[in-house]
Amino acid sequence: MKLHKQIFRILALSLTALACLYCVSNAQLAGAASDTAAVAPVNVDRTETAEQAESGDRAFIPTTNLPRIVEDAGPLMYAILFCSFLLVAFILERTVSLRRRRVIPKPFVTRFLSQLREGQLDREQALALCDENGSPVADVFAGAVRKWGRPGVEIEQGVIDAGERATNGLRRYLRVFYALATVGPLLGLMGTVLGMIQTFNVIAAADALGRAGLLAGGIAKALLNTAGGLAVAIPASMFYVFFVSRVDRLVIEIDKLAQEVVNVISAEELQERKTPMPKSRAA
Repeated sequence: MKLHKQIFRILALSLTALACLYCVSNAQLAGAASDTAAVAPVNVDRTETAEQAESGDRAFIPTTNLPRIVEDAGPLMYAILFCSFLLVAFILERTVSLRRRRVIPKPFVTRFLSQLREGQLDREQALALCDENGSPVADVFAGAVRKWGRPGVEIEQGVIDAGERATNGLRRYLRVFYALATVGPLLGLMGTVLGMIQTFNVIAAADALGRAGLLAGGIAKALLNTAGGLAVAIPASMFYVFFVSRVDRLVIEIDKLAQEVVNVISAEELQERKTPMPKSRAA
């Protein structure tokens, strides 16, 4: 529950940041429009526009000014930014939740297995320890302990059932990374299409061929949305693969440790302990 509250807080902060960014970008847009109206001439010469572009006084496609990037990219960039905030929030959540010391706490595992081998725990005591710890590996151990004294096959089935539940908990939210890796490029592609439509509308409405200043708005929108979508999709794909591989490693280790519990509390092992060892005959 604490992790869920932290996620909601991060999302709330993300929405607040997006709202502030929207207000800042609108304020800058209004200021830029008033300055342009006061200074810019009505008729723009093609040679002057070309000279300004070559001198680099003002780049057509912004790369460092985030409010202007959002302004030029259009409303779809807000959706892409929201996806990026979601990505960061779930990366933090999964990084905390999939820590090895949280999933497989070494002190608990070492103490539990040692006491189990030495016969210091009975069924009720072992279940109490597992419930008190509450980690995924403790839940799997509890699934085995509930079958205490039964044949090894039945105990292994209990381990499998508890392991599936623990695995589902470890894989929680991993589909979010897959969804963001899919939605991000689609949003960028949609922005690209809208930018190209804007460019062709400008060409159709006026003789804009050869005049970069008139075509820059649509081209900037197309390229910025494409870059924004890829900027979300690439890390989302990388972290999806990373967290999936981490979950697989943790599940394999949990299964190995649970097998040790099965070997100690199975009916075959308990019967072997009760059976006295035959005395060796004298030579």
